[in-house]
Amino acid sequence: MEYEEAKKLIVEQLTKKLKTKSKFYFNDLSKILDMKPREAKKIVNKLVTENVLEYWSSGSTSMYGLPGTGKQSGAEHED
Repeated sequence: MEYEEAKKLIVEQLTKKLKTKSKFYFNDLSKILDMKPREAKKIVNKLVTENVLEYWSSGSTSMYGLPGTGKQSGAEHED
């Protein structure tokens, strides 16, 4: 799967699921891409680097989402 194709698929699937949740585990993204974790990780990292996805961590849990979505979005940018 080419990068642009993977990017389109991830954005499309996450946008569809925004009504029910805004943050996704890496395994969710890997399943969407239908790739092994090592292959998916390269694409997910590139999506984060290009600000297509944002990385979120609570310290014990790491998740990914579309930038500017979710309940935490506004609070994360406060001083």
